[in-house]
Amino acid sequence: MNLYLDTSAIIKLYVLELDSAPLRPRVLEADSVFVAEIAYPEARAALAAMRRGGRLSSRLHDQAKAEFAAEWAAYAKVAISPRLCLEAGDLAERFALRGFDAVHLACFAEIAAVPGPSVEFLSFDARLSRAARLWRASR
Repeated sequence: MNLYLDTSAIIKLYVLELDSAPLRPRVLEADSVFVAEIAYPEARAALAAMRRGGRLSSRLHDQAKAEFAAEWAAYAKVAISPRLCLEAGDLAERFALRGFDAVHLACFAEIAAVPGPSVEFLSFDARLSRAARLWRASR
């Protein structure tokens, strides 16, 4: 089984939040875990915002950032190409998504189209999860 994680799912691996506990075992059991290249700056921005907003202490922020940086190399990255950006634009319009959410869906669509083991899309953003389900159902 392969997984695609958007940034909302990645954050739950490094910051204890609702639904964090069952996510780590799923990631560890996966054959491959795919992420978009943009997930790195998105995750770092989210962690910094949590620190600024008081949701993470400086110590917990530094710990989460270090763990994320150490594990980043283990993820299979989906490159953001001009063609993928055009696809993301279509998906943003079709499913009323924000820009980077559409990029995540386009990245997922790219790897889901490759023959082989299925890929499960994991997001904790309701609109993006719904769009991924609708996209898959339309294939």
